[in-house]
Amino acid sequence: MNVYLDNAATTPVAPEVVEAMIPVLYEHFGNPSSTHAFGRQAKALIENSRRQIAQHFNCAPSEIIFTSGGTEADNMALHAAVTQLGVKRIITSAIEHHAVGHTAEALQHHQNIEVINLRLDAKGNINLEELRALLQDATPTMVSLMHANNEIATLLPLAEVTQICRNYGAYFHSDTVQTIGHYTFDLATLDIDFITCAAHKFHGPKGIGFLYVNKKTRVNPLIHGGSQERGLRGGTENIAGIVGLAKAMELAYTNLEAHQLHVWGLKNYMMERLQVIFPEVAFHGETSYEKALYTVLNVSLPATAKAGLLLFTLDLKGVAVSGGSACTSGAAKGSHVLEGIAADMSRPNARFSFSRYTTKAEIDYALQQLEEVYQKNL
Repeated sequence: MNVYLDNAATTPVAPEVVEAMIPVLYEHFGNPSSTHAFGRQAKALIENSRRQIAQHFNCAPSEIIFTSGGTEADNMALHAAVTQLGVKRIITSAIEHHAVGHTAEALQHHQNIEVINLRLDAKGNINLEELRALLQDATPTMVSLMHANNEIATLLPLAEVTQICRNYGAYFHSDTVQTIGHYTFDLATLDIDFITCAAHKFHGPKGIGFLYVNKKTRVNPLIHGGSQERGLRGGTENIAGIVGLAKAMELAYTNLEAHQLHVWGLKNYMMERLQVIFPEVAFHGETSYEKALYTVLNVSLPATAKAGLLLFTLDLKGVAVSGGSACTSGAAKGSHVLEGIAADMSRPNARFSFSRYTTKAEIDYALQQLEEVYQKNL
C-alpha cells in the first residue's frame, strides 16, 4: 500500500482539473496577445477564469495577477513594497516560508532596508502587542506574515493583524499559499494589500498561482517585457494552468465545510492514535481546529538513536511524509521553523499533511508502519 501524507508540499491533481486542461492544450494554442480569433479565444479563457476566481474572493478581477506560483507572488509583493511603495522596513517572523524570509534578507542587503522578526511563543504565535508597539513610529513598513505556517500549522489571526496594519498605516502582505482553497476569504471586508496563491496546494497544476493586489495599492510593472496581466507581469500566460487553477478552486470551494470536517477528523484521529501508541509524543505548533491549519500535523516522536533514518524507512514502507518544508529538501540544515520556536531537535520530527482524498485506512496503515519501525528500533 502506498500512502501519500505530504500534501502541504504538493497535492495530486484532481481528475476534473486534468479534464478541464486537456482541451486547452489541444485546441486553444493561440497567443492571448494576438488579435486574431485564435488569440481572442485564448484570451477569453484567461479572463473568464480570472472572473471566476475573483468571485470566490469577492474582489475585482483586475486585482488578480497570474504568476508562476506562490514563490513568485511573494517575491513580487515584497519587491513592489520596497522599490515602488517606499517601504523602509519589513516586519516578519523567523518561521516564514523562504519565499518571504530569503526575499526580505535580499532586500535588506541590496536595498538597505530594516528587517525585524517578531518574537514567537513556543507554538509559533506572534505577539500582537509587540507588532502594535513597532508600528507606532513613522517608518514606512510592510508587515509580511503567513496565514498558516506550512510546517507547524499555527494560524495567524489574519483579520486582527490586517486591522492593526491599517490603524498604523502599514502595508500588509500574507503568504496564504497553504490556506487558499482551504478557507474562505472575503477581500471586500478583509482590507489587506497582498495575498498569494499556488494551485498545486489544492489539487491544481504546478507552475501557476496568483498575486492579489488590492486596487488601493498602486504598483507599477513587476515583470517587464509585455503588457500582459494589466501591464504588471510581462510574459505569455500559462493558459492551461490558469484554466486548471480556476477549476481546482471551484472544486475546493464546493462543499468546503464537508472537506474541512473530513480532513480535520483524520487529523484529530491521528493525534489521538499517536498519543496511544507513543505516550510521550508531542505536537509542534497549535493543534486545535480554531488555531491550526487542519491539513497539517507536525509530530515530535520519541527519541531514537536512528532518528535520521525514520522518514527514509517510512518511505521504503510506502508512506510519504516530510521532515519539514519540501522547499528545503536535501539540505543538511534542520528546519528553520522548528529552530524558530526552539523545538527539541534531538527527537525525530515528522510533518503529516492531509487532503480531501486522504482516507482513514491510509492513516491506519501509516500508524501501523510507524509503530513497527519503532518496535524494530529502525
